[in-house]
Amino acid sequence: MIGIKGTGMAALAELLVHEGAEVSGSDVADQFYTDAILKKNSIPVFQGFDANQVPYDAELIIYSSAYDPQTHPELQRVLTLELPMMEYSAALAAYSRSIPFAAVAGVHGKTTTTAMIGTMIRRLELPAKVLVGSGVSNFQGSPTYSGGNDFFVAETCEYRRHFLNFNPQVCLITSIEADHLDYFENEADVRFAFTQLMEKLPPGGTVVYCADDPGAKQTVESYASGNPGLNYIPYGFSSGETELEPLRSYRISNHRVESGSQSFTLERVPGAVQPRNPDSVGRPVSGEPARRDIRLQYPGVHSVLNAAGALALLESIVSLGGESAGSIGFDDLSDALGQFTGTTRRSEVVGQAKGITIIDDYAHHPRAIAGTLQGFRDFYPGRRIVVDFMSHTYSRTFALKDEFAQCFQAADVLVLNDIYASAREENRWGIRGEDLAEAVSRNHSHVHYIPDFSGAAEFAQKHLQSGDIFVTMGAGDNWRVGRMVLNALEARSS
Repeated sequence: MIGIKGTGMAALAELLVHEGAEVSGSDVADQFYTDAILKKNSIPVFQGFDANQVPYDAELIIYSSAYDPQTHPELQRVLTLELPMMEYSAALAAYSRSIPFAAVAGVHGKTTTTAMIGTMIRRLELPAKVLVGSGVSNFQGSPTYSGGNDFFVAETCEYRRHFLNFNPQVCLITSIEADHLDYFENEADVRFAFTQLMEKLPPGGTVVYCADDPGAKQTVESYASGNPGLNYIPYGFSSGETELEPLRSYRISNHRVESGSQSFTLERVPGAVQPRNPDSVGRPVSGEPARRDIRLQYPGVHSVLNAAGALALLESIVSLGGESAGSIGFDDLSDALGQFTGTTRRSEVVGQAKGITIIDDYAHHPRAIAGTLQGFRDFYPGRRIVVDFMSHTYSRTFALKDEFAQCFQAADVLVLNDIYASAREENRWGIRGEDLAEAVSRNHSHVHYIPDFSGAAEFAQKHLQSGDIFVTMGAGDNWRVGRMVLNALEARSS
């Protein structure tokens, strides 16, 4: 597996090991959190790329989409040897075709939502498989869970329309808006990709979608108007305000935030329509209404929405009352959902020292950043929030610079690092970290541009006070800053 340290690649490697495959791989020598996952599964990894590392007798080569087979030395060797090869998403899609499959998709929220589904599956010991694009606390840090072959739930990605490799029976759409504009032309192109995903569903398939997300709501309901042969299930605070006749809806109310937790009421509301082709995935869910209070030890309104979507999807695919699931119902799912404790790099509490809490979060899109920071503000009232942010990719920074300029309002102090240079692009836009810092400074009075990690960590150590929340944020590798700061604070305490 070439590029095996990527989040999805490491997860697929673990899943294949559980299936009995002999897996090895290669990647850059830099350390990532996935190194621990690979080591845990005794997967040998070459540090660095070299054509001579490619085993001539490999039965399949799986490679990360970050690498071009025409220019990468190991992939060129694979082509010379005429070994069978597949890009990551195509390989995962091929794996998924062996059992009923549910795809979790969305510009934001898909990792946490999939992890919540996996937590319920594991807590209830359902005979299913789950793949998440991050380590899951409830899986002891692993990104996968293998409990059986009744169905498979996996996080799928819209970038380069990778999720169109899959043939799901059920899909969940958390959010749709403009992103990955190095590939997509505009937001309309992103929406069309999700429309294409729904077109992959079989007759009687199911679409679960967030009614509070404008992009998801408009895209799904526009598609539904001309495609009545699917089951449509909205969730959210406004799930009752739809322009279609849903199979059922999941409504959130009574949202309350306390220090260190939040709670809400989730209600299942039956629709007026009958299930289309209910035998396509499990058995039809009870037509009776249901209601339950749920408490999460996890911040943010977006997490509440993800939780509602997770339960809605899982209730749509388990064989309720069947041999595999026994008498599991809405209350059991709700109770299991409340046990969710998080994932790597999503509101992850890295550690605490000298009264300072270090958190790492993957948010890298302006709307996700604003929502996540507001969630921290609500979850940790009265505490100062200091953020170190590294923008991810030149294309995103350039296209969304105006939105980035306004999304950090919930931060008291903001440190901006240099832009993360993704392997998949060159800086055709001429955008610099200084340009982003200048734009953000017009809307925020405490912005500091410190391009390098050592300088950012030194600044944080000098300015952090007891009671502060220090957040490293972004899809790059500035999570290292948080570890550097934590190590320094712990050294002072010893």
